[in-house]
Amino acid sequence: MPVAVVTDSTACLPPEAAQRRGVTVVPVQVAVNGVCGAEGVDVTAADIYRAFGERRVEMTTSRPAPGEFARVYRRLLREGASAVVSVHLSGKLSGTCEAASLAADEFGDRVRVVDSESAGMGLGFAVLAAAAAARRKADASQVVRRAERAARATEIYFYVDTLEFLRRGGRIGVAGALLGTALSVKPILHVDDGQVKLLDKVRTSVRALSRMEDLVLAAAHDGPVDIAVHHLQAPQRAKEFAVRLGERLEDRLRDLHISEVGAVLAAHCGPGLLGAAVHRRG
Repeated sequence: MPVAVVTDSTACLPPEAAQRRGVTVVPVQVAVNGVCGAEGVDVTAADIYRAFGERRVEMTTSRPAPGEFARVYRRLLREGASAVVSVHLSGKLSGTCEAASLAADEFGDRVRVVDSESAGMGLGFAVLAAAAAARRKADASQVVRRAERAARATEIYFYVDTLEFLRRGGRIGVAGALLGTALSVKPILHVDDGQVKLLDKVRTSVRALSRMEDLVLAAAHDGPVDIAVHHLQAPQRAKEFAVRLGERLEDRLRDLHISEVGAVLAAHCGPGLLGAAVHRRG
């Protein structure tokens, strides 16, 4: 059997896409008002969105236990995988990659862990690249290199109504949160060096989306790209944004994905989320 590819649920891969590509997804845990469940199994983005409307709500997320990763690795190897490559959410945003690394210690070189230094489809494109390499019978080292190369070739930008949720979860510094919300400006963020950073501020949501379009076009350079558009309970807005990107990219656009974020990213980003990941094909 080829190398098995594992990731976590923050990659925002639709279940059918993960299954079709042979990717095993380990769910991150989400707690809403003290009730904990697995992302995508017990808790969905729709659950998080409804919770935002409650008067008082407390949301937390936690990494999968190392033992859960170990069980997955053990099963895949027992079923005949030659090795496992496990690709995850940025280690600067979550302990998920650390948990995977702790589990991998039990298996030596048979399990390799990759920190994508990204999130959402910034992670997802690295996972898809790893899975494609594995299907071509690449060895574990080649699969790792392909995942790392795809991660480096991907930029992710996103817009939120408020930085309060990112501040509460410790995903952005207090100073950045205050700067991003001053005078009711609309913050545009990106993931840089594995961390969420404030990139720009504009006055209206319309200008924010226009600015994100420009950022995606600039990140695409002059070659072929794949694009993923993320949203939270806003499929029509996401579709319209994707159409505009497609019109501007023209024949350089290869694959286009439109997907709702999972419960983890929804909990940390809050309402109004719209994002785009651009993957430059090598």
